[in-house]
Amino acid sequence: MFAVYITHPQVRIDPAVPVPEWGLSEIGVERSLVTAGHGWVKEIGRFLSSDEVKAQETAAILAAGRLVEVLEHSGENDRSATGFLKPDAFEDAADWFFAHPTESFRGWERASDAQARIVAAVFGALEKYDPNIPVAFVGHGGVGTLLKCHLAGVPIARHDQPPGGGNLFAFSLADRSLACDWTPMEQWRGWMK
Repeated sequence: MFAVYITHPQVRIDPAVPVPEWGLSEIGVERSLVTAGHGWVKEIGRFLSSDEVKAQETAAILAAGRLVEVLEHSGENDRSATGFLKPDAFEDAADWFFAHPTESFRGWERASDAQARIVAAVFGALEKYDPNIPVAFVGHGGVGTLLKCHLAGVPIARHDQPPGGGNLFAFSLADRSLACDWTPMEQWRGWMK
């Protein structure tokens, strides 16, 4: 069986609000609702989310009343040192973050540290979990990419999701191998049985 790592879709960007407190935009909510209607989502036996508002909102919509567990240490890479960056400046910073994984961009958490943290959180959650029951991790694009690099056995690089967020990749619970690349969550049709 498979796990999916799902990134939150579009958010309400507000420079006056700390990034972890941003919620979903109307588009993000709509995309989550569409995805929640797919059969593969109904088969998920466990939902785990970071503690950031946008991830929790996404997970709650997908879970449709089922329990959503907060997965400690699964938040986005810590970028609080720079505060809000305008989109162009943020993209430049993200490029640098992935290109220099053992260094800190102006006080950001290093990519190598963020990767170790997200891998430990996800693998720890799976340690005593039944590999025959699908599981969903809901989080963020940066650490999702770092997890995906680890699962693929490739060096840290900006193997980014498509723009807008709300994408997923799947991996095998049996051997932790990637089963698909980033795919818009509302377009994915599920795993093969």
